[in-house]
Amino acid sequence: MSADNSNPRLAVLIDADNTFSVIDIIDELFEEISKFGDASVRRIYGDWTQTQLNRWKEVLPKHAIQPIQQYANTKGKNATDSALIIDAMDLLYTAPLDGFCIVSSDSDFTRLAIRFRESGKAVYGFGERKTPESLIAACNIFVYTEILSQKPISKPSELASTETAAAQDKPASVSKKTSKELAMDTRLVSLIRSAIEALSDDDGYAHMGEVKKHMVKNFSAFDSRNYGYAKFSELIKSTGLFELDTQKQRIRDKRKK
Repeated sequence: MSADNSNPRLAVLIDADNTFSVIDIIDELFEEISKFGDASVRRIYGDWTQTQLNRWKEVLPKHAIQPIQQYANTKGKNATDSALIIDAMDLLYTAPLDGFCIVSSDSDFTRLAIRFRESGKAVYGFGERKTPESLIAACNIFVYTEILSQKPISKPSELASTETAAAQDKPASVSKKTSKELAMDTRLVSLIRSAIEALSDDDGYAHMGEVKKHMVKNFSAFDSRNYGYAKFSELIKSTGLFELDTQKQRIRDKRKK
């Protein structure tokens, strides 16, 4: 790893064939990546002779993204994936990087993400909600690209379907879940309660920041924005199941009272 860990050096590797929805939120994508470190390497892989990638060409200069050409040598075979993986392994062994950002919803990159982590590198994934669980689990943190969009959706209590978003080539925004919906989300409630139980003091309280970290370790795609809440504390409060000590930034399960 590099000497300056205060601003980790990251390589951003984009699968152009699998991320058309990202084109419209490219600014938000790099803003999100900046939370994790400096995007020192920025590369995107695809067959740039194909017309379907023309929209990508329009946004590459703005973010200094280097296009890597890979011809589709055999019909039906994804040569782009292979090119990205080979390039990524070269960077792993030759570049002074602290982590990698994989921008794709393709499960073919699962083993690559695992290999990065085996080498002590942080792995951040960015993809649509249709991304297979295998790739999500292989990343330290996985961010659904839908939550980076600022565009409103028509139905207030539903997520726009993956099919609709894909058809429009634009990610749909996420609506805010109601308190009832949050309380009935067994996976979410279980994640929160397990984290509090693991970190709580004698009074049953756990520090809010540590609870959030613990949840991400157990489910890399956890993000309060997936439920329509900008802040973790707002999400916790809205469930109605937990007691917040805002002064000390602590929370505990109301069942422990």
